[in-house]
Amino acid sequence: MSGYRLGLIGAGNMAEAIARSAVEAGVLEAGQIVASDPSAERLSVFEAMGVAVTQENRRVVGESEQVMLAIKPQVLEAIAGDLSGLSSDQVLISIMAGLGTAKIAAVIGKPVRVVRVMPNTPVMVGKGMAGVCVGADTQAGDEDLAVRLFESGGEVVRVDESLMDAVTAVSGSGPAYLFYLAEAMIEAAGAVGIDADAERLVRQTIYGSAELLVRSDESAGELRRRVTSPGGTTAAAIERLEASEVRAAVVRAIQAARDRGRELGA
Repeated sequence: MSGYRLGLIGAGNMAEAIARSAVEAGVLEAGQIVASDPSAERLSVFEAMGVAVTQENRRVVGESEQVMLAIKPQVLEAIAGDLSGLSSDQVLISIMAGLGTAKIAAVIGKPVRVVRVMPNTPVMVGKGMAGVCVGADTQAGDEDLAVRLFESGGEVVRVDESLMDAVTAVSGSGPAYLFYLAEAMIEAAGAVGIDADAERLVRQTIYGSAELLVRSDESAGELRRRVTSPGGTTAAAIERLEASEVRAAVVRAIQAARDRGRELGA
């Protein structure tokens, strides 16, 4: 086996963000990473970073201490043969949504030391949130590199695998909920007569509010109450949101995302 500490199968945007943050944080050197992908264009991005590249997944498996699956879940069965060469000394890190560690091992066809990670897209700007769990065949410390990789691009929580579909629903899919809110706010800005500055107003409001929430010791509820004067404009908006059962809709949406994750992993 070569000296590659990490092999990436899949060289998309998420894999790129993971590799960049790891190198910038000093977790790995670029020369300790190898990446495979069918796209020569994507591989050129990694090559420019100093990462070794190949279009052969079997080379990644054969030359890496740990292998990360940065692919869509539906691709797993197609490349299962390439993963059959994994040895009992190697760790397989999966960032595929919905596929549990036992399902991954079953598709590969043998016991595998699987570490499962559910990141989210803000890792691309160093503000990610990832949940990490380990499979039944892992050994103590198998998740250490994965934790360090994702801490270099944000924050990490370690959870039991039974909670991974819930983590996916809350933080994995979470950015989409905020983007959905931003879309609605921009549309509403237009409805009340703001056109040219609508996106700027909304982007900075969400960015500043998120920063305030992160830095503050107060709960989200308390921060909201501090902005909401009785009988004021914010109160009028919150009352309309409550009357429309937006809070309950958010809860149902996250439950639906969790349930879909369970279905995908069945």
